[in-house]
Amino acid sequence: MSAPVKRRPTGHHHGDLRNALLRAALELVGERGPHGFTLAEASRRAGVSVAAPYKHFADRETLLADLATQGYREQRDRFAAAVSGSEDPVEQLASFASAYVRFAAEETALFDITFNAGLDKSRFAELASAGDEVAGLLLPVTRRLAADADDAFDLLLRVAAAAHGLAVFLRQGLFGMGSGALADAEEKAARTARAIAGKRDG
Repeated sequence: MSAPVKRRPTGHHHGDLRNALLRAALELVGERGPHGFTLAEASRRAGVSVAAPYKHFADRETLLADLATQGYREQRDRFAAAVSGSEDPVEQLASFASAYVRFAAEETALFDITFNAGLDKSRFAELASAGDEVAGLLLPVTRRLAADADDAFDLLLRVAAAAHGLAVFLRQGLFGMGSGALADAEEKAARTARAIAGKRDG
């Protein structure tokens, strides 16, 4: 009589270990924040051995850097769609600011990893490149409103900082809860971006 075939842990099936670990880590970040879990916990959540992650990730920071890279790419795609809706650079920045707030609300774990994990971008070239792609998408917009490259970068920082602050306030419940709160925060972000860029409502 032959021995029963052992079922493989979920993360090993079809060589999907890497993605299983990334999904597990994202879930844990959503529950505890980017500093609130270990690789061993991610392994258990993914149904693999505690040694399994080291086949793909040198350490916990490497896994988080992979997720942060995904975060930047998701932002780039969302922001590209947002700015494509208008030819007016002020309205493009308003749409970017709204999309920033929505990303923070809909992808809370990715948002936290991207901005709160404290990752050293000099260690992770792909992460640094993904962040640069976001800036590279938006700087041509602010250059149309600024006197020089430094002013364009400063304008982008001010709009992004305002959107980031509103996103954090939304996450903290300052605008209430539910879809109405998100819509309100998006409108606030757009209005603030217009003001910063020099075009006030009315």
